[in-house]
Amino acid sequence: MTNRVHPREALFDPDDAAVPQLPVCDHYSGVEARMRKSLQLQVEMGPVFDVTLDGEDGAPVGGEIEHAHLIAELVNGPDNHHDRVGARVQPVDHARFDAVVDLLVQRAGARLAYLMVPKVRGVADVQRAADAVDAAARRHGIARRIPLHALVETHGALREVQAIAAHPRIESLSFGLMDFVSAHRGAIPQSAMGAEGQFDHPLIVRAKLEIAAACHGHGKVPSHCVVTEFKDQQALQHAAEMAGQLLGYTRMWSIHPGQIRTIVDAFAPTIAEVDQAIEILQAAQAAGWAPIRHGDDRLHDRASYRYFWQVLERAHRTSFHGGAQLPAEVRLAWFAAA
Repeated sequence: MTNRVHPREALFDPDDAAVPQLPVCDHYSGVEARMRKSLQLQVEMGPVFDVTLDGEDGAPVGGEIEHAHLIAELVNGPDNHHDRVGARVQPVDHARFDAVVDLLVQRAGARLAYLMVPKVRGVADVQRAADAVDAAARRHGIARRIPLHALVETHGALREVQAIAAHPRIESLSFGLMDFVSAHRGAIPQSAMGAEGQFDHPLIVRAKLEIAAACHGHGKVPSHCVVTEFKDQQALQHAAEMAGQLLGYTRMWSIHPGQIRTIVDAFAPTIAEVDQAIEILQAAQAAGWAPIRHGDDRLHDRASYRYFWQVLERAHRTSFHGGAQLPAEVRLAWFAAA
């Protein structure tokens, strides 16, 4: 396989290749002890999940700057082995937004995986955040452009979700369930915040679908909201499967370490799916990526090859300890530099 055209080169144009390949789980923590534990767990499990250090809900009121210093210390610390640690900052209209952004960019801008901006009200807030981050980077000599993630949890953000997803600085959009429900002033019942109700209420399902569609349409990553019943693994698994298999999400939030493995497993392809993808792609590569007949006389061409390659990419992103789910031959030939 190593002497033949790689699937990425054969099957995708530059726009497809630019779609971010993010871990399927985004784990949030804001209390120091839990932040340190999350980083240690990432060391043990590998970069199958991101850690987002929470400077919004995790910071004590009035102590945002001190908390930002702690976040920067952890991003630069010895437990950030994989450079997959981001931070959530305050909303753009918060009094300390600029100061927190400046501090994080100055002290940790070289290693921050991304900055999450909550409660955006539209594309203007995204631009405001991008301008603040870029200005701080120029002041402090940070050459890289730090990716931005945003939380869609307001009516304005949902109205402008296509424009937000199209913004060149956005890498991923997340749905903020609880704030979105609260924004309806009691018109949506509390049950819609739960693991089951959030998949039943039409206004919630509509919002989730619009976010996922906007992200896929603009090559960004849709990230599904939390399950607050963090000890109910069955409810979590159901929610993750619904998000990934029905609503088109490719990433999901975790708020407790016990949720991470369940989310990763739910977003991982099955062994049968991986085996089928390998068979078809190896045959396609041997045929120079021309159409082939496989299995029960089914025709496959580049359209289906792209799908099966995405199955293998997902298997690689969800495999613990460096891709153990993929055979060594496949890992070495197609993912050695990934």
